[in-house]
Amino acid sequence: MAREPPPLPLRLGREGEEASMVHRSQDWPELGEERDGATIAALHLFSQVAGKVPTALLPWRNHGWHLTFHICPEGFRTEPIHAHAGTFELGFDLIRHRFTIDGSDGHHGNFALESMSVARFHQQALSLIAEAGHPVRIHGAPNEVDPGIPFKADTEPRAYDRDSADRLRRALLSADRVLRLFRSGFLGKVSPVHFFWGSFDLAVTRFSGRPAPLHPGGVPNLPDAVTREAYSHEVSSAGFWPGGASGGSPFFYSYAYPSPDGFSKVAVAPDDARYDEKLGEFVLPYDAVRQSAGPDATLLAFFESSYAAAAELGGWDRIELECERGRPGIPRAVQPPRKG
Repeated sequence: MAREPPPLPLRLGREGEEASMVHRSQDWPELGEERDGATIAALHLFSQVAGKVPTALLPWRNHGWHLTFHICPEGFRTEPIHAHAGTFELGFDLIRHRFTIDGSDGHHGNFALESMSVARFHQQALSLIAEAGHPVRIHGAPNEVDPGIPFKADTEPRAYDRDSADRLRRALLSADRVLRLFRSGFLGKVSPVHFFWGSFDLAVTRFSGRPAPLHPGGVPNLPDAVTREAYSHEVSSAGFWPGGASGGSPFFYSYAYPSPDGFSKVAVAPDDARYDEKLGEFVLPYDAVRQSAGPDATLLAFFESSYAAAAELGGWDRIELECERGRPGIPRAVQPPRKG
């Protein structure tokens, strides 16, 4: 007999809720374009410079997963970059407001994150990396940004406000926490929770296991070959966009590629969520989560309901692909193989 799909409860913060869902309201700081947008835009463009380094030095991994940043308590960092002269990591420390390099030889270097041009950041970052023994040549212009002004030519002063940077850090940490919990409920191929510097979004992607139609490409200042490799297989992707170089208010999102028939018409939780025809994805304003009675549960409901719509309409094998969400200290229960 076929097993029923595992339950996907929408935990709404009521009494008795599991401990991992309970967090203080200040974990979701105010974050908005008017006050914080300029700093977020600067960090987006600065991160493009740093993100080009693992792109230049590491072997290509499926879907570009090698070139992303990962959230850490102080901000975000690359994964270990294995270079000819040793291994190092680059990081954005948004507590001490420093751009950092840490090497396997014990070397540590840094410089201040402050108001500056992209050209100045580019020069200082590559000098810092070279001084650590890792001279590198990178592609000298941003991706997924229009216009894609070359780093050396982008001399416009960029604002950096320490309070805004810290608000971004805290929002990313909270989004990372919920995305990791959401990720734990999937057995199939699934990406890490990681931060893409091209679009400047924190994301996790689930895969159906089936190939997808060839992506049409057309992303601004991004080779079509990169886009097509990223979307080589069917996906349901969810994440957080805090703003970026093009401006805009922060929001959470969920989309499917390819988008199954009827996907845009499904009602997903919570009521503030809507389908954005221009973006081709469901969106939920950051403030709708932050101001809700249970932000973590509200966000999980959005991720779960939008994923369920993609999986159901797309004919995913949910019984084989899903499991109960992970709990601290308790191994996942293994089910007997399905017969037939």
